Amino acid sequence: MEGLKKRLLAEIQGDVRFDEPLKRYTTYRIGGPADILVEAAAEEDVVATLLAAREFGVPVYVMGCGSNLLISDAGVRGVVLRLGHALGRIAVAGETVRAQAGASLPKLAKIAADHGLSGLEWAGGVPGTVGGAVAMNAGAHGGETSRVLVKAELVSREGRRFSAGPEEMRYSYRRSGLIRESRPVVVAAEFRLTRDDPQAVTARMKEFAARRRRTQPLGMPSSGSVFKNPPGDYAGRLIEAAGLKGTRIGGAEISTVHGNFIVNRGDARAEDVKSLIDLARNRVRDRFGIELELEVELVGWDGE
Repeated sequence: MEGLKKRLLAEIQGDVRFDEPLKRYTTYRIGGPADILVEAAAEEDVVATLLAAREFGVPVYVMGCGSNLLISDAGVRGVVLRLGHALGRIAVAGETVRAQAGASLPKLAKIAADHGLSGLEWAGGVPGTVGGAVAMNAGAHGGETSRVLVKAELVSREGRRFSAGPEEMRYSYRRSGLIRESRPVVVAAEFRLTRDDPQAVTARMKEFAARRRRTQPLGMPSSGSVFKNPPGDYAGRLIEAAGLKGTRIGGAEISTVHGNFIVNRGDARAEDVKSLIDLARNRVRDRFGIELELEVELVGWDGE
């Protein structure tokens, strides 16, 4: 590990930190330390990190703004490669928008609206990054990434740069077959949108934002939706019908506002959240015979 640390310090343009607590970088405000945290300052940092880690036989976990994940209290072994604001450039050319992986979805949606471009209104209130959205086919309010993506710009785990269109990404509901199987890293993406009146686009974004404020616990730390909605139903409805809204374990709570959110009431541990996840899955399975599938990603847990 010492050899890898020296190489990263020598080659990476961004920051390299050791034994860094990851709760500082997650929307849950939960998570143990990373052995090595690399804050990429350029797309070249992604390639350099992957090549160095591969040479030393050290695993690499990639994260963006830290939403949609639960990092264990023990933290993450190996390298955590964070693609944040330094990789957040957005460029508009006609009806095409190119954004780097670290660009925030709300910022991307606003820039699109300001240019009179429709297709990303759903992203205005999603607390994630472009890289995460492309990797998991993020969506909301009937829209999703795969419908507007032209191509994803990727780096393989061997450090090779390549592009993939929506069909090659093998998208389905909240997942990409390509990302799941070969685990390339998204460094940028290109979207094709449609012309519309800027005020109309902004109005739709405001409507979606108001709906989120009414129906989601936005004032408390969370990862967003914990489970994917099963076909023909809603995870939140099932969890509420199982009588679990408001249930607490330690500092974590199944939200009283929305059953598919588990919130950190201020002092929650990852183990508290994981216990509520297991409780919800088991109760819904027992009551309704439905197996809830996780949308939140578990990181640093044995077997995950």
